[in-house]
This record gives sequence, C-alpha cells and structure tokens, in this order.
Amino acid sequence: MNIIQSGITNKNASISIIVARFNEFINKNLLFGAIDTLTRIGQVNQENILTIYVPGAYEISTVANYIAKSNKYHAIITLGTIIKGETDHFKYISNDTISNLSKISIQYCIPITLGILTTNNIEKSIERCGTKMGNKGSEAALAALEMINIVQDLKKLI
Repeated sequence: MNIIQSGITNKNASISIIVARFNEFINKNLLFGAIDTLTRIGQVNQENILTIYVPGAYEISTVANYIAKSNKYHAIITLGTIIKGETDHFKYISNDTISNLSKISIQYCIPITLGILTTNNIEKSIERCGTKMGNKGSEAALAALEMINIVQDLKKLI
C-alpha cells in the first residue's frame, strides 16, 4: 500500500498570490498572514513569491488563469473578501469566482487555494482576517504548501 502525506516546508516553491484591492483593509491582513506563513513556517524564499493586486475578487480568476497557463508557479493563493449586501450581486460574484478557480486548477493541474472570504457582514470578515476566527490567508498558504508537496510526490509515483 502506498500513502502520500506531505509536510508544509518547501524552500524552492514558487507561489503566486493574487489579492483583491476591494475591501483592502481586510485583505491586507489576509496577505500578511499568507506571506508570514509561507516564509516563516514554509521556509519559502521571498524571491519566489509573486504578489499580484487586482481590483476585486471577480478579477482574481482571470489572473489565476494567466498564471496557471504560464506553468511557472507551483501554486496560486487567492485572497479577497466578498461581503453580502442588499442584492444578489454577492451570490453571483462568489459562485462564479470560486467555480472558475476550481476549473482553472483542474485544467492546469495546479493547486489554487481559497483565502477568499464570503461573509454575511463586515464583522464576520474581520473575525477571519486575524482575530478570533484565525487568519484565512494563513490557512490558504498552509494548504498551498501541503498541496505543492503532494503534487511533487505524485509526479514521482505516476
């Protein structure tokens, strides 16, 4: 029986982080958590991290597609905040963004992790960017690191 279970350190990993500027006061904390986790825990060299800013969460998938197609990065971390408002706009942005990222990940066989908050209000977003609910940017970075190692192990087996 073969079992693949990987760690979270990878000094040679190349990672792209795509972060939305909309709701920047929340997203900057997600970005801080992601970079801190990558460099301090994952031991990734800062020179191997590309951070790209886009206007909002909806635009993340366009850039993720371009990055995935380039085949230059081991993983993509996506960071953003979508807060429910008075209209259905929240539902369409959330569904399309996450669905598109999943399709890109599968099409190009690249791990894309979601540090995109989809919350009912601003308070819930603040709780998830470094206060009582942890930092979802950090969690997305941990998932990316582990997935990079799992994919590399799979490539050796298959």
